[in-house]
Amino acid sequence: MKKKIGAALNRWGIILAIFFMIVIFSAAMPTFRTISNAITIIRSVCIVTIIALGMMYSLIVNGIDLSVGSAATLANTVCMTFLIWFSLGRTKAGTFTAIILTLIISLVVAAVNGLIIVKFKIPDMLATLASLFMFEGVAMTYAGGGAINQNMILRDGSAAAGKVPLFFRTFGREPWIIIIMFALVVLSFVFLTCTKHGRRLYASGANVEAARLSGINTGKYRVLAYSLSALLAAAGGILIGARVGNAQINSGSPYLMGSVAAAHIGISVGGIGRPHAFGTLAGAILIGILENGLVMASVPYYTVNIFKGAVLAFALALK
Repeated sequence: MKKKIGAALNRWGIILAIFFMIVIFSAAMPTFRTISNAITIIRSVCIVTIIALGMMYSLIVNGIDLSVGSAATLANTVCMTFLIWFSLGRTKAGTFTAIILTLIISLVVAAVNGLIIVKFKIPDMLATLASLFMFEGVAMTYAGGGAINQNMILRDGSAAAGKVPLFFRTFGREPWIIIIMFALVVLSFVFLTCTKHGRRLYASGANVEAARLSGINTGKYRVLAYSLSALLAAAGGILIGARVGNAQINSGSPYLMGSVAAAHIGISVGGIGRPHAFGTLAGAILIGILENGLVMASVPYYTVNIFKGAVLAFALALK
């Protein structure tokens, strides 16, 4: 009996923790259980979930991508300059062009990580730590060390003519940001479980030598994992811009630790023992509920990370 209970806790401990926190916070604060607060929680985890999905792909190949936050910053900066500096936001077609160009440019991030990790054989953590500083530096240099805002003064002394269109801003608001998040979670789940490339990603991370002997090009799939990580981080950066309407210095950096926690917490969900899309979503929701409840309970903001760290340690113990 004890073994069955222990196995159930290992498989569903995170889900039980989510329900436990909902019950506790709802009993302590009636406003917590309102529909509007539930929407607030879901909206608050959308960007971190998307970036965490990118982190998830790097974990699948037994690596870790510490550059996702700076990749989001770079994408946020590039997309805003397309709209504000180059006035691509005047039409819907131009707005979509800015988004697509930003995603394409983000593949440079993947190329750099792939080159350092696969060709130079530098450990993933050290390679992506180096990338973190490089991409942050590129973003700050490109932006001139400041924020990208409407009507900002450009380097030639003129005012930026471009505007951030309301059409673009809708992507950062509910229901669209929530729809985008769930769509990316479902697409990641289908890709990983229903395609040969997803299964080969898992095989490459589970046992590199066995995967290589079975004919899988493990180097190619590591590059694929970091490419997907860069694209999802860029998607998160674009949504940051859609949500706030500008690009701030290091805007993606605060999402790094949240994405690391959500992706690692998700490994223990369902007892699968490996990163997966719905587990990552559950990890992000757990963190979102915890942060929301603690803020509503007037817990000082500077102590929230203590609770987040404790939850992450608990999740890692269940792996």
